[in-house]
Amino acid sequence: MFFRKYQALCLRQAVGYARFSVDPRRFGVTVVLPERPGIPLNEHRLHMSRGGPMTQPAKSPATRRGRFTTATITRREDLTEELWRIWLKPEQGFMFKPGQYCTIGVDGIERAYSIVSSPREEEIELFIELVPPPDGVLTPLLDDLKVGDTVTLRPRAKGIFVLKPTVKNHLFIATVTGVVPYVSILRYHLETIAGQDDESEMQSPGEFNFYILEGASYSDEFGYDEELTKLASEHDNIHFVPTVSRPNEEKNAGWTGETGRVNSLTEKYIDKYGLKPEDTIVYACGNPQMIEDVKDRLGNAGYQVEEERFWKDD
Repeated sequence: MFFRKYQALCLRQAVGYARFSVDPRRFGVTVVLPERPGIPLNEHRLHMSRGGPMTQPAKSPATRRGRFTTATITRREDLTEELWRIWLKPEQGFMFKPGQYCTIGVDGIERAYSIVSSPREEEIELFIELVPPPDGVLTPLLDDLKVGDTVTLRPRAKGIFVLKPTVKNHLFIATVTGVVPYVSILRYHLETIAGQDDESEMQSPGEFNFYILEGASYSDEFGYDEELTKLASEHDNIHFVPTVSRPNEEKNAGWTGETGRVNSLTEKYIDKYGLKPEDTIVYACGNPQMIEDVKDRLGNAGYQVEEERFWKDD
């Protein structure tokens, strides 16, 4: 304890009475160093020795062993001015479960993106929405990239927004890019049936029913409507309902599908498909306000609701 107090005293002397505090759990020292001109604070790290504190340049994230790999953009498709798809070829093998996300970065700025691809696909497919500055930080940088450019990639996928194989019915609710994990789950599910993969964690995959409700302001924001419509037409256990919330605007001229916010339609389609809390899990992914409303509507009605939030600011 005496040594810790001595360290704290040395710190105060060394950094010019910088603010510091003692963590009662570890008796460790937390320091806030004043930033000096030309020496960004984040480029230095404080170390303690028995002779007092000393500083040395911190290692850049890219040099921390095992923290990063890279991936190359092999393909890009622009759907609108604010929505596009990219395919990444990882420098090394990349494993994930359907519904999980990867973390990519440009110039040291990182964000997490749910993966569209099935784990059996060789490339990582992403569906990205531009968030303009000043709120957007990474997506403007990603928007400037072209085929052949590279991004950093964390070597491990993360996330628990995966299929729960404990019930028969799975209601997927999404807004725009929130449909991404559902596409990954469906692709893998159908591949599992076709290949009869005994190693799959899914139990009796052919017995599942999938109901996808996707909402958007405009019809051109549905990045996977053609794929999902095709799957629904080919498989009796897959159902897809896209809905636009601004049907009277010119961009939606000719739209003949469902209208209204997707969260306001949940009860209608639960009744239509005869879903019950005891045999159904609800998944909500996308806009936080949509998710909260779904939880209020269906969580309070006894349904298990799994959520994955996509915030506008990136």
